[in-house]
Amino acid sequence: MGIGVTGLVTYAYFALASHTLSSHDYGQITLLWSTIFIVVSVLYRPVEQMLSRTISDRDVRGQTGHEHLRVAVTIQLALAAVFLVVALALHHLLRDKLLGGSSTLYWVLIGAVLGYAASYFARGFLAGHRRFGLYGGLVFMEAISRFTFALVVVVGIFSGQSVVALGMVAAPLFSLSVVPWAVRRSIKRTDPVRADTDEIYRDEMDAAASAEPSEEAKFTMSHGTGFAAAVLLIMISEQTFLNAGPLLVKATEGASGAAVAGFVFNVLLIARAPLQLFQAIQTSILPSLTRMAVGGEDDPFRRSVRLTLSAVAVFGGCVALAFLALGPWLMHVLFGGHHHYARGGLVVVAIGMGVYLSAATLNQAALAQARAREAAVAWVCTAIAFIAYLAIPWGFHDRVLQVEFGYLGASTLLCTLLYLLYRRPVSVAT
Repeated sequence: MGIGVTGLVTYAYFALASHTLSSHDYGQITLLWSTIFIVVSVLYRPVEQMLSRTISDRDVRGQTGHEHLRVAVTIQLALAAVFLVVALALHHLLRDKLLGGSSTLYWVLIGAVLGYAASYFARGFLAGHRRFGLYGGLVFMEAISRFTFALVVVVGIFSGQSVVALGMVAAPLFSLSVVPWAVRRSIKRTDPVRADTDEIYRDEMDAAASAEPSEEAKFTMSHGTGFAAAVLLIMISEQTFLNAGPLLVKATEGASGAAVAGFVFNVLLIARAPLQLFQAIQTSILPSLTRMAVGGEDDPFRRSVRLTLSAVAVFGGCVALAFLALGPWLMHVLFGGHHHYARGGLVVVAIGMGVYLSAATLNQAALAQARAREAAVAWVCTAIAFIAYLAIPWGFHDRVLQVEFGYLGASTLLCTLLYLLYRRPVSVAT
């Protein structure tokens, strides 16, 4: 529920920014946001997913030690350092070509990406240890702190694009305020598995601990890098779905590109905001499915996946019906402006969102079964097809409509490929 509220707060942040800033300034804010979250999702979510899965795997097998944490820290710091070097080397290109010549937006980009390195590491650690309350608190603090910066502009305490943008760099830093609570609880507990799950998983932990450790349990830098690299490709592909549309529109629409990109971004928030809510499911489903896969519990594994897919289908159907009835009015209330939001296009994106969330569920199942490489192939192939589709006019006079249909088509292709992978699972139990 906390992560669901986070999605609504994120929506509110952009709604306030859209009403307060000019179309051009708001377009730059959305491009900054897209750039930050392309980078942080690509660079840091692989380590979050790796930690979440590895900690759960090791808990079930009864493994001890902290080598997995050392590997994760090393990878995360290396990725942050690579980003910093590249961003500094491309200073003029990023500032002048992408961010409209704003030095403030450029340094917000640098600070936010570096801040999220620690935030995503904390997310993976908390999820792996099933401390979902603290995880929810972390992302909620992030959203609230970002929203506050847009709010102070609306009420007139401060003004301007720069203040709204500063919320993006403040958010990951404020979110780390929950880390002392996690450290305190770790000191109090000698067993890393939560007390309320000990009884549920005791049998499978005892069985796994008595077995010979597998290669999966022997966590090394090579193993961690291999998993992280596969998830890295998945994250690149995921961000392609969410951000290629606005970025390509900005690049091809000339002087009005930023404003049109902001409009496309608003439309795709129909897909983005539910993804914030779906993090609650993703956060819990990966460690839970990993425990079932490692324990050889095939029936509970498949039942859990089916239940999640059913919930996603109901949710996606409700969102599509809501936008069919109230879509254009709702978008104008939230974002204002003089854009025309086509009802059919909004419904198409809503349906695509449901299909995409189904694909994301199947992807978590693949990661839990240690099939990250096969899943990465499906994501990369779909992302390439999506970009190729957007690069060709196909007779569309409305670029927004092309992006909407492209999102639905790519989501359907991805879901189909991951479902075929799910139909031939491989047990990782030893």
